[in-house]
Amino acid sequence: MKIVVCLKQVPDSEAKVTIQNGQISWGESPLVINPFDEYAVEAGLQQKETLEAEVTALCLGNESAKEALKHALAMGADHAILVSDPALTELDSQGAAHILAAAVKKIGGAEMVIFGRQTLDSGTGLTTAQTARILGWPMLALAGSIKIEGGKVTVERVIEEGRQTLSASLPAVLSVVQGIGEPRYPSFMGIRKASKAEIPTWTLADLGISAPVAVVSRTALMEPPSRDIPCEIISGSSPEEIAEKLVEKILAEKVL
Repeated sequence: MKIVVCLKQVPDSEAKVTIQNGQISWGESPLVINPFDEYAVEAGLQQKETLEAEVTALCLGNESAKEALKHALAMGADHAILVSDPALTELDSQGAAHILAAAVKKIGGAEMVIFGRQTLDSGTGLTTAQTARILGWPMLALAGSIKIEGGKVTVERVIEEGRQTLSASLPAVLSVVQGIGEPRYPSFMGIRKASKAEIPTWTLADLGISAPVAVVSRTALMEPPSRDIPCEIISGSSPEEIAEKLVEKILAEKVL
C-alpha cells in the first residue's frame, strides 16, 4: 500500500510577525516542518507499521523545503519528493491543490493521501478538500484514528460536538488532528539516513502541467498606531500625604 503525506515548510511558531511594505513578514525566523503536518507523518507511519505500507512525503516549496522533507524521512518516511518551480510565486490553496494532485498522480499507485488539519502560516484548512475534489477521491477530515480493512478506510472524526465515525472506499484523502497520536521523535539512524538522502525535485514540466493562475488578493497592512501614555508616580512620606497629592491632581485635571 502506498501512502502520500503532504506537508509544508512554515516559519517557526515563535516567530515575530512584522509589517514590511504593507505585507506580513516573518523576519529572519527559521523555517520548520508545519507542526500539524508532523501528525500527518505520524498517521502514515502508524499505517506503515500495521499494513507494511510505503510512505512518501510530498512538499511544495523552494529548495529550503527539503529540510522539512528530511524531518519526515528522519521520522521514518520511506521517500521524499519536492515540487519546486520558478513559476510558483503566488499560490492560493486551490493552486497548491492542483499541483499536489498532479504530483500524487505522477507518484502513482497511492491509495491514501494524508494532510495535517491546517498550516501554521495561512491556516485555511482548505487544501485537503480541494485536492480530494481534483483527484475525484472521497475525503475524511479531522481524523483522530484510522483503520484500514477490506479496501475501506474508517476514521473517528474529532469534532466540536464529540466523535463521529465515517468510512469510505480507498483511495481516499484524509486530514488528521492531534488525537492521532504524538509524533515520534526522529531516531539517530533516521537522522543519519535523512542527512544523506537525495531528494528529487519535480518541476511543473515534470508534472505535465502549467502554473495555476494566481488569484491571491492581498490587502496592504499597517503597523498599529503607537500610543504615548504619560505616567506620573506620586510619592510622599505617608499614605495621607500621597492621597492629598492625588486628590489635588484629580481636581486640577477636572476629572471630578
